[in-house]
Amino acid sequence: MSKQNELGEFLRVRRAALQPEDVGLLNYGIRRVPGLRREELAMLAGVSNTYYTRLEQGLSSNASEAVIDAIARALNLNTDERAHLFNLAKPGKAKRRTLSKPDKVRAGTLRLIKSMSGTPAVVLGRRSEVLAWNQIGHRLVAGHLDFASPETPSTRPNMTKLLFLDQHTRELYTRWREEATRAVASLRLVAGRTADDQELASLVGELSMKSAEFAGLWAKHPVENCMSGLKYMHHPEVGDLALNFEVLTPPDESGHRILMYTADSGTPAAEALHLLAVLGLSVPVTECQDQAGLCCGCETQQESL
Repeated sequence: MSKQNELGEFLRVRRAALQPEDVGLLNYGIRRVPGLRREELAMLAGVSNTYYTRLEQGLSSNASEAVIDAIARALNLNTDERAHLFNLAKPGKAKRRTLSKPDKVRAGTLRLIKSMSGTPAVVLGRRSEVLAWNQIGHRLVAGHLDFASPETPSTRPNMTKLLFLDQHTRELYTRWREEATRAVASLRLVAGRTADDQELASLVGELSMKSAEFAGLWAKHPVENCMSGLKYMHHPEVGDLALNFEVLTPPDESGHRILMYTADSGTPAAEALHLLAVLGLSVPVTECQDQAGLCCGCETQQESL
């Protein structure tokens, strides 16, 4: 989908979500379609109905920042949604991503998560693909998969695909719908920041074909920069967990993220994480793992999610 088409879709979805009373307008009678009319949104933003209609139809790509800002205010967008609107309306500023050499985690990032033996950590690429994880991170989120799978692009798991297409992962999250919405909202942000990303388009297309739930959420165009919060899990080895998560972004342009899980001291979740770490230590070290659970770089073939 082109940026202009995505812009029109985002505007239509957000306009349909607003009722006249939400923005101080009188509601006269039954409306044929939900939400504000185009002319009402245009009036609130201080632009002509013709101009706003062209934006929704993808026929205008030179909107000024003042106009975009006015539309964002009229739509009551939050900070993340406003940034997403600017990315869509100013496609020239978006970074162009095409098929390139496979992504690879930085050595320094590997050393960092290796040192966090008691804290689950997963390194994600820009499209939510797993680039690396430490042993406890692997055991927490995907212990049913080969530990070495992130090392090879052809077997590299993708957290969003796992969430929608892998039964073990679906059962891991006790608030699955919340987790799924969060994942789609993050992926929408990535789509707004990049242009012509063929791998991202392929991922969205595959998920839309294989999961009606993903397709439905994607059509709602949720947008959120999920940097911290709570995840609720039911782990097959240690039971129920309520874990804090934090996302760290390295100060480069790789788009990588380090997802870390922690538990409040003295809670059952803290005890469960400690048990996971102990269970991990009891697993024999294989030829492709070191003591911290980091793969040496060998290529283990398996079907990738």
